[in-house]
Amino acid sequence: MQKILVANRGEIALRVMRSAREMGIKTVAVYSAADRDALHVRYADEAVFIGEAPSNQSYLVIEKIIDACKKTGAEGIHPGYGFLSENAEFARKVREAGLILIGPSPEAMEIMGNKLSAKAAALKYNIPMVPGTEEAITDIDEAKARAVEVGFPILIKAAAGGGGKGMRIVDTAADFEEQMNLAVSEATSAFGDGSVFIERYVSSPRHIEIQVLGDTHGNIVHLFERDCSVQRRHQKVIEEAPSSVLTPAIRERMGRCAVDVARSVNYTGAGTVEFIMDEKLNFYFLEMNTRLQVEHPVTELITGIDLVKEQIQIARGEAISFKQEDLAINGHAMELRVYAEDPANNFLPDIGTLQTYLTPKGPGVRVDDGFEQGMEIPIYYDPMIAKLITYGKDRTKAIERMIRAIDEYKITGITTTLGFGRFVMQHEAFISGNFDTHFVKKYFTPEVLESTDESEMEVAALIMERLLAAKKSVLTTTTTSDISNWVKNRSNNL
Repeated sequence: MQKILVANRGEIALRVMRSAREMGIKTVAVYSAADRDALHVRYADEAVFIGEAPSNQSYLVIEKIIDACKKTGAEGIHPGYGFLSENAEFARKVREAGLILIGPSPEAMEIMGNKLSAKAAALKYNIPMVPGTEEAITDIDEAKARAVEVGFPILIKAAAGGGGKGMRIVDTAADFEEQMNLAVSEATSAFGDGSVFIERYVSSPRHIEIQVLGDTHGNIVHLFERDCSVQRRHQKVIEEAPSSVLTPAIRERMGRCAVDVARSVNYTGAGTVEFIMDEKLNFYFLEMNTRLQVEHPVTELITGIDLVKEQIQIARGEAISFKQEDLAINGHAMELRVYAEDPANNFLPDIGTLQTYLTPKGPGVRVDDGFEQGMEIPIYYDPMIAKLITYGKDRTKAIERMIRAIDEYKITGITTTLGFGRFVMQHEAFISGNFDTHFVKKYFTPEVLESTDESEMEVAALIMERLLAAKKSVLTTTTTSDISNWVKNRSNNL
Protein backbone atom coordinates (compact mmCIF):
# COMPACT_ATOMS: atom_id res chain seq x y z
CA MET A 1 0.00 0.00 0.00
CA GLN A 2 1.33 3.35 -1.05
CA LYS A 3 -1.71 5.38 0.01
CA ILE A 4 -4.34 4.82 2.71
CA LEU A 5 -7.55 6.62 3.59
CA VAL A 6 -8.29 7.19 7.29
CA ALA A 7 -12.04 6.84 7.75
CA ASN A 8 -12.15 8.81 10.97
CA ARG A 9 -11.50 12.20 12.50
CA GLY A 10 -9.73 13.97 15.36
CA GLU A 11 -6.89 12.54 17.40
CA ILE A 12 -7.11 8.96 16.09
CA ALA A 13 -6.99 10.14 12.47
CA LEU A 14 -3.85 12.16 13.23
CA ARG A 15 -2.30 9.31 15.18
CA VAL A 16 -2.75 6.88 12.25
CA MET A 17 -1.48 9.42 9.72
CA ARG A 18 1.71 10.06 11.67
CA SER A 19 2.67 6.38 11.68
CA ALA A 20 1.79 6.10 8.00
CA ARG A 21 4.00 9.09 7.17
CA GLU A 22 6.92 7.47 9.00
CA MET A 23 6.39 4.41 6.80
CA GLY A 24 6.45 6.54 3.64
CA ILE A 25 2.72 6.01 3.01
CA LYS A 26 0.54 8.84 1.68
CA THR A 27 -2.69 9.56 3.56
CA VAL A 28 -6.17 10.74 2.63
CA ALA A 29 -8.43 12.46 5.16
CA VAL A 30 -12.20 12.56 4.98
CA TYR A 31 -14.12 15.33 6.68
CA SER A 32 -17.61 16.60 7.40
CA ALA A 33 -18.82 20.20 7.30
CA ALA A 34 -18.00 20.50 11.02
CA ASP A 35 -14.39 19.44 10.42
CA ARG A 36 -13.36 21.63 7.46
CA ASP A 37 -10.56 23.24 9.49
CA ALA A 38 -9.69 20.20 11.60
CA LEU A 39 -6.06 19.31 12.20
CA HIS A 40 -6.32 15.89 10.56
CA VAL A 41 -7.57 17.54 7.37
CA ARG A 42 -4.57 19.87 7.29
CA TYR A 43 -2.10 17.08 8.11
CA ALA A 44 -3.14 14.60 5.42
CA ASP A 45 -1.69 14.63 1.90
CA GLU A 46 -5.22 14.84 0.47
CA ALA A 47 -8.66 15.50 1.91
CA VAL A 48 -12.15 14.66 0.66
CA PHE A 49 -15.39 16.29 1.83
CA ILE A 50 -17.99 13.60 2.58
CA GLY A 51 -21.06 15.39 3.90
CA GLU A 52 -22.79 17.41 6.55
CA ALA A 53 -21.85 17.39 10.22
CA PRO A 54 -24.10 14.59 11.55
CA SER A 55 -22.16 11.33 11.33
CA ASN A 56 -25.03 9.53 9.61
CA GLN A 57 -24.55 11.95 6.72
CA SER A 58 -20.76 11.71 6.62
CA TYR A 59 -18.50 9.40 8.63
CA LEU A 60 -21.05 6.57 8.74
CA VAL A 61 -21.93 6.56 5.03
CA ILE A 62 -20.12 3.54 3.60
CA GLU A 63 -20.55 4.51 -0.04
CA LYS A 64 -18.97 7.94 0.51
CA ILE A 65 -15.90 6.40 2.17
CA ILE A 66 -15.37 3.89 -0.63
CA ASP A 67 -15.98 6.55 -3.29
CA ALA A 68 -13.33 8.77 -1.66
CA CYS A 69 -10.85 5.88 -1.98
CA LYS A 70 -11.61 5.45 -5.66
CA LYS A 71 -11.28 9.19 -6.33
CA THR A 72 -7.89 9.47 -4.65
CA GLY A 73 -6.41 6.08 -5.53
CA ALA A 74 -6.13 4.98 -1.91
CA GLU A 75 -5.59 1.21 -1.71
CA GLY A 76 -6.46 0.68 1.94
CA ILE A 77 -8.71 2.07 4.66
CA HIS A 78 -7.86 2.48 8.33
CA PRO A 79 -11.13 2.88 10.26
CA GLY A 80 -9.66 4.03 13.60
CA TYR A 81 -12.15 3.37 16.40
CA GLY A 82 -15.85 4.16 16.58
CA PHE A 83 -17.86 5.01 13.46
CA LEU A 84 -17.46 2.09 10.98
CA SER A 85 -14.53 0.37 12.70
CA GLU A 86 -16.54 -2.68 13.85
CA ASN A 87 -19.14 -2.68 11.08
CA ALA A 88 -19.06 -6.06 9.29
CA GLU A 89 -21.10 -4.73 6.36
CA PHE A 90 -18.52 -1.99 5.81
CA ALA A 91 -15.67 -4.53 5.97
CA ARG A 92 -17.44 -6.71 3.41
CA LYS A 93 -18.10 -3.82 1.00
CA VAL A 94 -14.49 -2.68 1.29
CA ARG A 95 -13.39 -6.16 0.27
CA GLU A 96 -15.93 -6.29 -2.58
CA ALA A 97 -14.60 -2.96 -3.87
CA GLY A 98 -11.12 -4.49 -4.19
CA LEU A 99 -9.76 -2.41 -1.32
CA ILE A 100 -7.91 -3.47 1.83
CA LEU A 101 -9.39 -2.89 5.26
CA ILE A 102 -6.70 -2.39 7.89
CA GLY A 103 -8.55 -4.58 10.33
CA PRO A 104 -10.04 -8.06 10.75
CA SER A 105 -12.31 -9.97 8.38
CA PRO A 106 -16.05 -9.21 8.28
CA GLU A 107 -16.66 -12.77 9.51
CA ALA A 108 -14.58 -12.18 12.65
CA MET A 109 -16.37 -8.88 13.22
CA GLU A 110 -19.78 -10.53 12.97
CA ILE A 111 -18.96 -13.29 15.43
CA MET A 112 -17.29 -11.04 17.99
CA GLY A 113 -19.80 -8.23 17.47
CA ASN A 114 -22.47 -10.29 19.21
CA LYS A 115 -21.75 -11.29 22.79
CA LEU A 116 -23.53 -14.63 22.49
CA SER A 117 -21.74 -15.77 19.33
CA ALA A 118 -18.48 -14.45 20.83
CA LYS A 119 -19.05 -16.62 23.92
CA ALA A 120 -19.79 -19.63 21.72
CA ALA A 121 -16.53 -19.13 19.81
CA ALA A 122 -14.52 -18.69 23.01
CA LEU A 123 -16.05 -21.80 24.59
CA LYS A 124 -14.35 -23.91 21.91
CA TYR A 125 -11.11 -23.19 23.77
CA ASN A 126 -12.60 -23.56 27.26
CA ILE A 127 -12.19 -19.88 28.09
CA PRO A 128 -13.58 -19.10 31.59
CA MET A 129 -17.13 -17.69 31.46
CA VAL A 130 -19.28 -15.99 34.06
CA PRO A 131 -22.04 -18.47 35.03
CA GLY A 132 -25.26 -17.71 33.17
CA THR A 133 -27.04 -18.51 29.90
CA GLU A 134 -25.15 -19.27 26.72
CA GLU A 135 -28.08 -18.44 24.44
CA ALA A 136 -30.57 -15.59 24.12
CA ILE A 137 -33.50 -15.67 26.52
CA THR A 138 -36.69 -16.86 24.81
CA ASP A 139 -38.65 -18.24 27.76
CA ILE A 140 -38.99 -15.91 30.76
CA ASP A 141 -39.90 -18.63 33.26
CA GLU A 142 -37.01 -20.81 32.14
CA ALA A 143 -34.63 -17.84 32.34
CA LYS A 144 -35.91 -16.96 35.82
CA ALA A 145 -35.29 -20.53 36.95
CA ARG A 146 -31.75 -20.34 35.58
CA ALA A 147 -31.25 -17.03 37.38
CA VAL A 148 -32.29 -18.64 40.67
CA GLU A 149 -29.86 -21.47 39.98
CA VAL A 150 -26.99 -19.04 39.26
CA GLY A 151 -27.90 -16.96 42.29
CA PHE A 152 -28.96 -13.32 42.67
CA PRO A 153 -27.99 -10.65 41.98
CA ILE A 154 -27.78 -11.39 38.27
CA LEU A 155 -27.07 -9.20 35.26
CA ILE A 156 -29.29 -9.04 32.17
CA LYS A 157 -27.20 -7.98 29.16
CA ALA A 158 -27.90 -7.11 25.54
CA ALA A 159 -26.27 -9.51 23.08
CA ALA A 160 -25.47 -6.67 20.67
CA GLY A 161 -23.71 -3.37 21.40
CA GLY A 162 -22.25 -2.15 24.65
CA GLY A 163 -21.73 1.00 26.71
CA GLY A 164 -24.13 -0.20 29.40
CA LYS A 165 -27.21 -0.06 27.13
CA GLY A 166 -29.63 -2.94 27.52
CA MET A 167 -28.07 -3.86 30.86
CA ARG A 168 -30.00 -4.39 34.10
CA ILE A 169 -28.96 -5.62 37.56
CA VAL A 170 -31.66 -7.78 39.15
CA ASP A 171 -31.57 -8.41 42.90
CA THR A 172 -34.57 -10.70 43.35
CA ALA A 173 -36.67 -13.15 41.32
CA ALA A 174 -39.71 -10.89 41.85
CA ASP A 175 -38.03 -8.13 39.80
CA PHE A 176 -36.79 -10.39 37.02
CA GLU A 177 -39.59 -10.10 34.46
CA GLU A 178 -39.92 -6.32 34.70
CA GLN A 179 -36.17 -5.75 34.40
CA MET A 180 -35.88 -8.15 31.49
CA ASN A 181 -38.61 -6.34 29.57
CA LEU A 182 -36.81 -3.04 30.18
CA ALA A 183 -33.50 -4.51 28.98
CA VAL A 184 -35.10 -5.92 25.82
CA SER A 185 -36.77 -2.60 25.06
CA GLU A 186 -33.55 -0.62 25.53
CA ALA A 187 -31.50 -3.10 23.48
CA THR A 188 -34.04 -2.98 20.64
CA SER A 189 -34.01 0.82 20.65
CA ALA A 190 -30.21 1.12 20.82
CA PHE A 191 -29.07 -1.74 18.57
CA GLY A 192 -32.10 -2.93 16.63
CA ASP A 193 -31.65 -6.30 18.35
CA GLY A 194 -33.58 -7.17 21.49
CA SER A 195 -31.65 -10.35 22.28
CA VAL A 196 -30.55 -10.54 25.92
CA PHE A 197 -28.90 -13.11 28.15
CA ILE A 198 -28.09 -13.41 31.85
CA GLU A 199 -24.89 -13.69 33.87
CA ARG A 200 -24.07 -13.83 37.55
CA TYR A 201 -23.44 -10.28 38.71
CA VAL A 202 -19.84 -9.76 39.80
CA SER A 203 -20.21 -7.20 42.57
CA SER A 204 -16.67 -5.76 42.73
CA PRO A 205 -15.26 -6.26 39.25
CA ARG A 206 -11.99 -5.15 37.70
CA HIS A 207 -12.07 -4.53 33.94
CA ILE A 208 -8.90 -6.09 32.50
CA GLU A 209 -8.24 -6.32 28.77
CA ILE A 210 -5.50 -7.97 26.73
CA GLN A 211 -4.11 -6.48 23.51
CA VAL A 212 -3.70 -9.04 20.72
CA LEU A 213 -2.27 -9.03 17.20
CA GLY A 214 -2.86 -11.67 14.53
CA ASP A 215 -1.46 -11.95 11.01
CA THR A 216 -2.35 -13.90 7.85
CA HIS A 217 0.44 -16.42 8.52
CA GLY A 218 -1.26 -17.89 11.58
CA ASN A 219 0.75 -15.97 14.16
CA ILE A 220 -1.14 -14.51 17.14
CA VAL A 221 0.51 -12.73 20.06
CA HIS A 222 -0.61 -10.76 23.07
CA LEU A 223 0.95 -7.54 24.32
CA PHE A 224 -0.02 -7.86 27.99
CA GLU A 225 -2.90 -6.19 29.78
CA ARG A 226 -4.52 -2.86 30.47
CA ASP A 227 -6.61 -2.07 33.53
CA CYS A 228 -9.64 0.02 32.57
CA SER A 229 -11.59 -0.13 35.81
CA VAL A 230 -12.11 3.62 36.41
CA GLN A 231 -15.30 4.27 34.44
CA ARG A 232 -18.35 6.48 34.33
CA ARG A 233 -21.63 5.30 32.77
CA HIS A 234 -19.91 1.96 31.97
CA GLN A 235 -17.38 3.83 29.81
CA LYS A 236 -13.67 4.14 30.51
CA VAL A 237 -12.04 7.35 31.72
CA ILE A 238 -8.65 6.20 33.02
CA GLU A 239 -6.56 3.25 31.80
CA GLU A 240 -3.18 1.91 32.77
CA ALA A 241 -0.69 -0.76 31.78
CA PRO A 242 0.20 -3.06 33.34
CA SER A 243 -2.48 -3.78 35.95
CA SER A 244 -1.53 -3.30 39.57
CA VAL A 245 -3.23 -6.55 40.66
CA LEU A 246 -2.14 -9.22 38.20
CA THR A 247 0.48 -11.74 39.20
CA PRO A 248 2.87 -13.10 36.53
CA ALA A 249 1.00 -16.42 36.60
CA ILE A 250 -2.43 -14.79 36.09
CA ARG A 251 -0.99 -12.56 33.37
CA GLU A 252 0.32 -15.60 31.50
CA ARG A 253 -3.02 -17.43 31.76
CA MET A 254 -5.01 -14.39 30.63
CA GLY A 255 -2.62 -13.87 27.73
CA ARG A 256 -3.03 -17.47 26.58
CA CYS A 257 -6.82 -17.17 26.83
CA ALA A 258 -6.81 -13.94 24.80
CA VAL A 259 -4.72 -15.56 22.07
CA ASP A 260 -7.12 -18.52 21.99
CA VAL A 261 -10.14 -16.21 21.69
CA ALA A 262 -8.48 -14.53 18.71
CA ARG A 263 -7.59 -17.92 17.25
CA SER A 264 -11.23 -19.03 17.48
CA VAL A 265 -12.11 -16.61 14.66
CA ASN A 266 -8.78 -16.65 12.76
CA TYR A 267 -8.27 -13.06 13.83
CA THR A 268 -6.04 -10.70 11.85
CA GLY A 269 -4.93 -7.21 12.86
CA ALA A 270 -5.16 -5.51 16.24
CA GLY A 271 -7.90 -6.50 18.67
CA THR A 272 -8.65 -6.49 22.37
CA VAL A 273 -10.00 -9.35 24.45
CA GLU A 274 -11.80 -8.04 27.51
CA PHE A 275 -12.19 -9.84 30.82
CA ILE A 276 -13.98 -9.18 34.07
CA MET A 277 -12.10 -10.09 37.26
CA ASP A 278 -13.65 -10.64 40.67
CA GLU A 279 -12.23 -9.83 44.11
CA LYS A 280 -10.58 -13.29 44.27
CA LEU A 281 -8.74 -12.59 40.98
CA ASN A 282 -10.85 -15.10 39.04
CA PHE A 283 -11.24 -13.82 35.48
CA TYR A 284 -14.00 -14.40 32.93
CA PHE A 285 -14.36 -13.61 29.23
CA LEU A 286 -16.42 -10.48 28.58
CA GLU A 287 -16.14 -9.62 24.87
CA MET A 288 -13.71 -8.87 22.06
CA ASN A 289 -13.32 -5.47 20.41
CA THR A 290 -12.30 -5.96 16.79
CA ARG A 291 -10.43 -2.69 16.33
CA LEU A 292 -7.73 -0.47 17.75
CA GLN A 293 -8.70 0.72 21.24
CA VAL A 294 -8.73 4.31 22.47
CA GLU A 295 -6.28 3.29 25.19
CA HIS A 296 -3.71 1.61 22.92
CA PRO A 297 -0.96 4.19 23.73
CA VAL A 298 -0.35 2.73 27.20
CA THR A 299 0.44 -0.62 25.61
CA GLU A 300 2.74 1.03 23.10
CA LEU A 301 4.68 2.74 25.87
CA ILE A 302 5.31 -0.38 27.97
CA THR A 303 6.19 -2.59 24.97
CA GLY A 304 7.85 -0.18 22.53
CA ILE A 305 5.58 -1.48 19.73
CA ASP A 306 3.81 0.89 17.31
CA LEU A 307 0.45 -0.84 16.98
CA VAL A 308 -0.67 1.18 13.96
CA LYS A 309 2.45 0.23 12.02
CA GLU A 310 1.86 -3.41 12.89
CA GLN A 311 -1.75 -3.10 11.68
CA ILE A 312 -0.63 -1.70 8.35
CA GLN A 313 2.10 -4.32 7.87
CA ILE A 314 -0.35 -7.13 8.68
CA ALA A 315 -2.86 -5.70 6.18
CA ARG A 316 -0.10 -5.74 3.55
CA GLY A 317 0.31 -9.46 4.14
CA GLU A 318 3.46 -9.28 6.26
CA ALA A 319 4.08 -11.35 9.36
CA ILE A 320 4.07 -9.77 12.82
CA SER A 321 7.51 -8.21 13.26
CA PHE A 322 8.25 -9.88 16.61
CA LYS A 323 7.53 -13.05 18.54
CA GLN A 324 5.82 -13.50 21.90
CA GLU A 325 9.11 -14.27 23.63
CA ASP A 326 10.56 -10.96 22.39
CA LEU A 327 8.09 -8.97 24.48
CA ALA A 328 8.58 -7.72 28.02
CA ILE A 329 6.86 -5.12 30.20
CA ASN A 330 9.05 -2.05 30.63
CA GLY A 331 7.83 0.61 33.06
CA HIS A 332 4.27 1.78 33.64
CA ALA A 333 1.87 3.98 31.67
CA MET A 334 -1.30 5.91 32.57
CA GLU A 335 -3.93 7.41 30.29
CA LEU A 336 -6.58 10.01 31.13
CA ARG A 337 -9.27 10.66 28.56
CA VAL A 338 -9.69 14.43 28.57
CA TYR A 339 -13.37 14.87 27.81
CA ALA A 340 -15.36 18.05 27.30
CA GLU A 341 -17.61 16.97 30.15
CA ASP A 342 -18.69 18.36 33.49
CA PRO A 343 -17.82 15.80 36.21
CA ALA A 344 -19.79 17.89 38.72
CA ASN A 345 -22.93 17.46 36.60
CA ASN A 346 -22.97 13.69 36.07
CA PHE A 347 -20.27 13.99 33.37
CA LEU A 348 -22.66 15.63 30.93
CA PRO A 349 -20.98 16.82 27.70
CA ASP A 350 -19.98 20.46 27.45
CA ILE A 351 -19.56 22.45 24.25
CA GLY A 352 -17.88 25.73 23.45
CA THR A 353 -14.66 27.28 22.21
CA LEU A 354 -11.20 26.38 23.45
CA GLN A 355 -10.31 29.89 24.57
CA THR A 356 -7.07 28.62 26.12
CA TYR A 357 -5.48 25.36 25.04
CA LEU A 358 -1.94 24.67 26.24
CA THR A 359 -0.74 21.07 26.44
CA PRO A 360 1.78 19.71 28.96
CA LYS A 361 5.25 18.67 27.87
CA GLY A 362 8.41 17.19 29.32
CA PRO A 363 9.78 13.72 30.06
CA GLY A 364 7.31 10.87 30.02
CA VAL A 365 4.33 12.90 28.73
CA ARG A 366 2.40 12.18 25.53
CA VAL A 367 -0.69 14.04 24.32
CA ASP A 368 -2.77 12.58 21.49
CA ASP A 369 -5.22 15.29 20.45
CA GLY A 370 -6.95 16.83 17.47
CA PHE A 371 -7.58 20.38 18.61
CA GLU A 372 -5.79 23.68 19.02
CA GLN A 373 -6.56 26.96 20.74
CA GLY A 374 -9.53 28.81 19.24
CA MET A 375 -11.26 25.72 17.85
CA GLU A 376 -14.79 24.74 18.80
CA ILE A 377 -15.84 21.42 20.29
CA PRO A 378 -18.57 20.17 17.92
CA ILE A 379 -21.79 18.78 19.36
CA TYR A 380 -22.06 16.03 16.75
CA TYR A 381 -19.34 13.67 17.93
CA ASP A 382 -17.78 12.08 20.99
CA PRO A 383 -16.72 14.85 23.42
CA MET A 384 -13.15 13.60 23.89
CA ILE A 385 -10.64 16.41 23.38
CA ALA A 386 -7.45 14.46 23.95
CA LYS A 387 -5.73 11.51 25.55
CA LEU A 388 -3.17 12.48 28.17
CA ILE A 389 -0.64 9.69 28.63
CA THR A 390 2.26 9.51 31.07
CA TYR A 391 5.05 6.98 31.41
CA GLY A 392 7.47 6.19 34.22
CA LYS A 393 9.82 3.50 35.43
CA ASP A 394 7.08 2.32 37.82
CA ARG A 395 3.44 3.03 38.72
CA THR A 396 4.31 5.69 41.30
CA LYS A 397 6.36 7.68 38.79
CA ALA A 398 3.61 7.40 36.15
CA ILE A 399 1.05 8.75 38.66
CA GLU A 400 3.36 11.59 39.73
CA ARG A 401 3.89 12.56 36.10
CA MET A 402 0.16 12.43 35.42
CA ILE A 403 -0.52 14.86 38.28
CA ARG A 404 2.21 17.19 37.00
CA ALA A 405 0.87 16.95 33.43
CA ILE A 406 -2.71 17.64 34.55
CA ASP A 407 -1.53 20.75 36.39
CA GLU A 408 0.31 21.95 33.25
CA TYR A 409 -2.65 21.30 30.94
CA LYS A 410 -4.46 24.63 30.54
CA ILE A 411 -7.95 24.58 29.04
CA THR A 412 -10.51 27.37 29.36
CA GLY A 413 -13.82 27.97 27.61
CA ILE A 414 -15.22 24.54 28.44
CA THR A 415 -15.39 22.20 31.41
CA THR A 416 -13.20 19.09 31.24
CA THR A 417 -12.36 15.91 33.14
CA LEU A 418 -8.87 17.13 34.08
CA GLY A 419 -9.90 17.93 37.66
CA PHE A 420 -11.53 14.54 37.99
CA GLY A 421 -8.34 12.90 36.74
CA ARG A 422 -6.32 14.69 39.39
CA PHE A 423 -8.79 13.55 42.06
CA VAL A 424 -8.38 9.91 40.97
CA MET A 425 -4.58 10.08 40.87
CA GLN A 426 -4.47 11.39 44.45
CA HIS A 427 -7.10 9.05 45.91
CA GLU A 428 -5.84 6.43 48.33
CA ALA A 429 -7.89 3.64 46.70
CA PHE A 430 -6.34 4.30 43.30
CA ILE A 431 -2.82 4.79 44.65
CA SER A 432 -3.04 1.51 46.57
CA GLY A 433 -4.54 -0.33 43.58
CA ASN A 434 -7.52 -1.37 45.69
CA PHE A 435 -10.35 -0.21 43.41
CA ASP A 436 -12.91 -1.58 40.94
CA THR A 437 -15.37 -0.37 38.31
CA HIS A 438 -17.49 1.25 41.05
CA PHE A 439 -14.74 3.76 41.88
CA VAL A 440 -16.78 6.78 40.73
CA LYS A 441 -19.91 5.65 42.58
CA LYS A 442 -17.97 4.88 45.77
CA TYR A 443 -15.66 7.86 46.03
CA PHE A 444 -16.52 10.71 43.68
CA THR A 445 -18.89 13.59 44.44
CA PRO A 446 -19.00 17.08 42.89
CA GLU A 447 -18.02 18.53 46.27
CA VAL A 448 -14.50 17.07 46.04
CA LEU A 449 -13.84 19.18 42.94
CA GLU A 450 -15.36 22.26 44.54
CA SER A 451 -13.14 21.88 47.60
CA THR A 452 -10.11 21.45 45.34
CA ASP A 453 -11.04 24.59 43.40
CA GLU A 454 -11.48 26.55 46.65
CA SER A 455 -8.08 25.38 47.93
CA GLU A 456 -6.42 26.40 44.68
CA MET A 457 -8.12 29.80 44.83
CA GLU A 458 -6.93 30.29 48.41
CA VAL A 459 -3.35 29.43 47.40
CA ALA A 460 -3.56 31.78 44.42
CA ALA A 461 -4.91 34.58 46.63
CA LEU A 462 -2.12 34.04 49.18
CA ILE A 463 0.54 34.13 46.46
CA MET A 464 -0.94 37.33 45.02
CA GLU A 465 -1.07 38.91 48.47
CA ARG A 466 2.61 38.15 49.05
CA LEU A 467 3.60 39.40 45.60
CA LEU A 468 1.78 42.69 46.20
CA ALA A 469 3.40 43.05 49.62
CA ALA A 470 6.84 42.42 48.14
CA LYS A 471 6.20 44.91 45.36
CA LYS A 472 5.06 47.53 47.88
CA SER A 473 8.21 46.95 49.93
CA VAL A 474 10.43 47.45 46.86
CA LEU A 475 8.64 50.68 45.92
CA THR A 476 8.95 52.01 49.47
CA THR A 477 12.70 51.42 49.70
CA THR A 478 13.48 52.78 46.24
CA THR A 479 14.63 56.44 46.45
CA THR A 480 14.03 59.15 43.93
CA SER A 481 17.74 59.27 43.07
CA ASP A 482 17.69 55.52 42.45
CA ILE A 483 14.84 55.95 39.99
CA SER A 484 16.57 58.91 38.35
CA ASN A 485 19.85 56.99 38.02
CA TRP A 486 18.00 54.03 36.48
CA VAL A 487 16.32 56.31 33.93
CA LYS A 488 19.63 58.12 33.30
CA ASN A 489 21.57 54.90 32.80
CA ARG A 490 18.90 53.45 30.56
CA SER A 491 18.91 56.61 28.45
CA ASN A 492 22.70 56.40 28.03
CA ASN A 493 22.36 52.81 26.81
CA LEU A 494 19.78 53.60 24.13
